[in-house]
Amino acid sequence: MKFGTKAIHAGQQPDPTTGAIMTPIYQTSTYVQAAPGQHKGYAYARGKNPTRVALEDCLAALENAKYGICFSSGMGAADAIIKLLNPGDEVIATDDLYGGSYRMFTKVFAKYGIQFKFVDMHDVDGLKALISSQTKMIWVETPTNPMMKIIDIEAMVNIAKEYNLISVIDNTFASPYLQNPIDLGADIVMHSATKYLGGHSDVVMGAICTSHDALYEQLAFIANSCGATPGPQDSFLVMRGLKTLHVRMDRHCSNGKAVAHFLKNHPKVGKVYWPGFEEHPNHLVAKKQMKDFGGMISFSLKNDSFESASALASSMKVFSLAESLGGVESLIGHPASMTHASIPKEERIKTGITDSLLRLSVGIEDEEDLIQDLAQALDKA
Repeated sequence: MKFGTKAIHAGQQPDPTTGAIMTPIYQTSTYVQAAPGQHKGYAYARGKNPTRVALEDCLAALENAKYGICFSSGMGAADAIIKLLNPGDEVIATDDLYGGSYRMFTKVFAKYGIQFKFVDMHDVDGLKALISSQTKMIWVETPTNPMMKIIDIEAMVNIAKEYNLISVIDNTFASPYLQNPIDLGADIVMHSATKYLGGHSDVVMGAICTSHDALYEQLAFIANSCGATPGPQDSFLVMRGLKTLHVRMDRHCSNGKAVAHFLKNHPKVGKVYWPGFEEHPNHLVAKKQMKDFGGMISFSLKNDSFESASALASSMKVFSLAESLGGVESLIGHPASMTHASIPKEERIKTGITDSLLRLSVGIEDEEDLIQDLAQALDKA
């Protein structure tokens, strides 16, 4: 079954009672049992809900995985993954990492004895040199947030297998339409389903997919025990969003390409970070492991100042100044003061997050309107 068909039908059947084509919103907290311990797979909604199960099955199908588990946020999904570890264990993570992940790793889990090393994953030999007997997991974002670095998933997975580590790929920026890490051997794929999967900026959710039986059992236990599970209304909204994921992603990609080339040729723009450029580091890896290059772009100004970036971001009329990404509407953000403000400045600068860096989530509006909006705002920067 092809991707578009799976997005619309996988995990979903007409309601057996009414024939409704859309999976019902099972707005219930508990389920009647025929006798103590005798139920139809559902006992209490924290553990399982039919609407959520349909979504989880659809997500698993889109990631070519055996299992899907949904959480009340992307951070809830990340939290569950780190809870696979024990005090004294160590994680090697991408140095250019979403600020919320960095904050959770360093401010929450570090105090429970889990250690984190942040490295440039382009340097395979350097990464291997950091692996110790305490290392248990490799955590990869690709494309990275916000510098759009491309990490070779297959290379990272091979290292993980060589050293018996759990490989985790944050696939939020690409979505399963553009990239399938499970096919490349990854143990766990995670998403902030708030972003492209939901696609309409109206729901917060996280997701994990895996084909590893033991890891699934542990993650499902953590989800049920710790309770960061989403309700049926949110599950319905993400499932509805998935039905147009392939159509939306095609438009995100085409608009992203047009915007990236416009920015590259503008005299006030310094650097443009978009993996579709042939000169982008690891462009060939992106071509190999991605179907297209996505709608996420970061760029810096030649006048590298917060004031210039702020003036530009505040002057947009079609792009909205807001955090998040992956919705149908275009967004602009300033990572240093917004999504990555929790990362110390010296660490931000090392990875390229300068005071003038701006991140675009290119939506599905008309391409000409987006370019005109950027042009008028750049005139004021």
